[in-house]
Amino acid sequence: MTEDHPLDPREISDLDRVIHSPTRLKIMLVLMSVEEADFTFITHATDLTRGNLSANLTKLEETGYIKIEKKFIERVPKTIASITPAGKKALDDYSSLLGPILDQLRG
Repeated sequence: MTEDHPLDPREISDLDRVIHSPTRLKIMLVLMSVEEADFTFITHATDLTRGNLSANLTKLEETGYIKIEKKFIERVPKTIASITPAGKKALDDYSSLLGPILDQLRG
């Protein structure tokens, strides 16, 4: 916060509400770090319950931020998630907006 660039709290309204959810943000960060991940891996990496993870994966898939595939690996059904280009852009946009706001607070 400086006189030249005062903190404008209205900027936070521009944050993507889908990604701004701590649960969905955790999922997106996990998927940014891997090519794809199965349901069990994401559950452990995010420390979410299976039901909570399932509901939030659905929300992210509906917005086009992730892709969900059902595969059989060694005859075992697996739910595999991967981030889409739209998801990468949304996370980048979110970071670009939130980063400067947080920098002003630290400033």
